[in-house]
Amino acid sequence: MEQTELRHWLALSHINIGANKLLAFLAAGNSLARLFELSDSSLQEHGFRAGLAKKLGSVTDQLIEQDLEWFDSEHKHLIPITSKDYPALLKEIPDPPKLLFVHGDKSLLNRHQIAIVGSRNPTAQGKENTREFAKTLAAAGAVITSGMALGVDGIAHQAALDVKQPTIAVVGTGLDRVYPARHKELAIQISEQGALVSEFALGTPVNASNFPVRNRIICGMSLGTLVVEAAIRSGSLITARLAMEQGREVFAIPGSIHNTLARGCHSLIKQGAKLVETAEEIIEELGALASWQTEQNQQEEAQDIVLEEEYQDVLKFIDDSTTSVDTIIQRSGLEIEVVSHMLLLLELNDYIASVPGGYQRLR
Repeated sequence: MEQTELRHWLALSHINIGANKLLAFLAAGNSLARLFELSDSSLQEHGFRAGLAKKLGSVTDQLIEQDLEWFDSEHKHLIPITSKDYPALLKEIPDPPKLLFVHGDKSLLNRHQIAIVGSRNPTAQGKENTREFAKTLAAAGAVITSGMALGVDGIAHQAALDVKQPTIAVVGTGLDRVYPARHKELAIQISEQGALVSEFALGTPVNASNFPVRNRIICGMSLGTLVVEAAIRSGSLITARLAMEQGREVFAIPGSIHNTLARGCHSLIKQGAKLVETAEEIIEELGALASWQTEQNQQEEAQDIVLEEEYQDVLKFIDDSTTSVDTIIQRSGLEIEVVSHMLLLLELNDYIASVPGGYQRLR
């Protein structure tokens, strides 16, 4: 992105302007620079609210210069909705953000993701469930996406990192800040092994109203959302409701009827969320959802992971015709738990297909 365009997008990051109206303006043959040149009456003719010209003019050069100082490495990006790097799934929601700030690996935004959300004060069982589901899903090739909050969010991020897999944290402040402060080290790890994402302008402080807004990005980039534990009134249920409205799959882990943090999950299940007891059940759904994501992403070719040597070895033991799991185990000499996780990853990344009686090699 050239410097002038970057400055324009940075100015827009400080202004409340809808992405859809902005896209309509650009689709009409206008340039981004023209947005800053038109009078307020002309902007209103293009469907913008009165006063936009004044707001655009109020963003000072000094503020933009301060923003530019943040881009001090090749791993810090501003991705507008017009960019090919913008997550394809996110474009499909009714109110996509006009731009995203990213610190980390921007290519992850278009990888298959699953959101994991839940209570800030999970039970011991909830913590364990979060770790096990996150590790299995991450090992199977899904990027774990969450909000870096205390509790389930942070545990899910750390679990993915622990198995040396990337994770995405969508935050409710500017990316030049870390909230909560105790997650500073976690934020550094995520920026190095995954990506921190925000639609909020640099310098945006902690504001309670920003967190429900960011939740639509968490589920909007994801194929599905898993709720581990949640009270009846919680931010996690907001995320789940948004996911349902976006037409995405919602998964919920059931719990004891005596556990108040299970009631939110039970409520979601009554509303149509899929009850899951294992991560493998989510993988089954993700197979079809991942294909749908690939179809939606017309500008990008499917991004395959680079298989490690041990996965390539297992792939050799799977025939073009149906190969049973027992046969794969016998040929590989590996334990069933190891083979199971490997098969999940291979299936998620379209190297094999699950068929009656076992698996079939696709390539």
